[in-house]
Amino acid sequence: MAQLGFGMMRLPLLDENDQTSIDMEQVTKMVDTYMDNGFNHFDTAFVYHEGVGEATFRKTVVERYPRDSYKIATKLPLFVITEESQLEPFFTQQLENCGVDYFDYFMLHNVSGFTENAWKNVDLYSFIEKKKEEGFIKHIGLSTHGDAEFLEEILFTHPELEFVLLQINYLDWEDEGIESKKCLEVAKKYNKQVMIMEPYKGGFLADVPEEAEKIMKECNPDKSVVSWAMRFVANLEGVDIVLTGASSLEQIESNIYEFKNATPLNEEELEVLDKVSQIINSNITVDCTKCRYCVDVCSEDIDIAKVFDLYNKHKILEKDDWTQFGNAYLNYTKLPDVGIASDCIECELCIEECPQSINIPDVLKDVAETFETEIYGFKN
Repeated sequence: MAQLGFGMMRLPLLDENDQTSIDMEQVTKMVDTYMDNGFNHFDTAFVYHEGVGEATFRKTVVERYPRDSYKIATKLPLFVITEESQLEPFFTQQLENCGVDYFDYFMLHNVSGFTENAWKNVDLYSFIEKKKEEGFIKHIGLSTHGDAEFLEEILFTHPELEFVLLQINYLDWEDEGIESKKCLEVAKKYNKQVMIMEPYKGGFLADVPEEAEKIMKECNPDKSVVSWAMRFVANLEGVDIVLTGASSLEQIESNIYEFKNATPLNEEELEVLDKVSQIINSNITVDCTKCRYCVDVCSEDIDIAKVFDLYNKHKILEKDDWTQFGNAYLNYTKLPDVGIASDCIECELCIEECPQSINIPDVLKDVAETFETEIYGFKN
């Protein structure tokens, strides 16, 4: 069975509108709870929480636990790399950020069409292989949201890679764009260690539509909605690490409980998940996992992940309940120095960064039409 990993991408905040305002006290409790339960794999990245994610790992883990008690995985930020001269400074900075002398797992971040300027024009693979030879990295790999054909080409061309981080969950298992099942099969074909990200698909699978939850409970009344998602990934053959992000102490406690009780799904339950997937897909308006890569490049300072989350929830609810998320959007527009949906200038930089291939400017037009015109009748 796989191990449960602690993904540090969506940590609790003191100010929900400031990604750098991490609630260090709560994160510390989350780390202790996770470690006390026998787990030790942490995953972060240079870009998480607008650049303070790695330092948060240092403060809550490295400065409080001996080096041999945990493992750390982080990622080279391909989004901003354009030339060879950037590699050494970035790597040195990441070692300093994390407060370690070496990384247990180091990966190229989101190798896909969105980052091809880096991996096509800069010899990234030789760089990380060299760092491994020098003892600064134990294992080299990559994360990707590419399809199975793309992944196979990379693994065939770069046999030096030891592991891959893939987006896998029951909703994306047979998805023709994400191809979770096929990607896992490719990784196994090349005998690569597999780590899973997005087992709850950015929270979608922790809060499914009522119709979907009903058939889950009818099949197995003792299992929570979250447990279905965890049981699916935890028992996949060939998976070594299941990363779960947590935004509160309660969430990490839930992740631990569900992982430890992740019994295999039977055939009837797998059929239920097929039905659940159909229901969820029919209800999701925007397939956003809240990774926030788009937010980092938005010139108009639109918190795209936040407004898409409000928009999705708004669309799922009955019309009589719409004001809840409409009001939340209105409150968002009152914040200083934030862009609203109608501020989008359609530069399309966000599309290039989106792992889910969402046409973000088009969706922002719908968000603006819904929240700014239909509900409140204002334009910026």
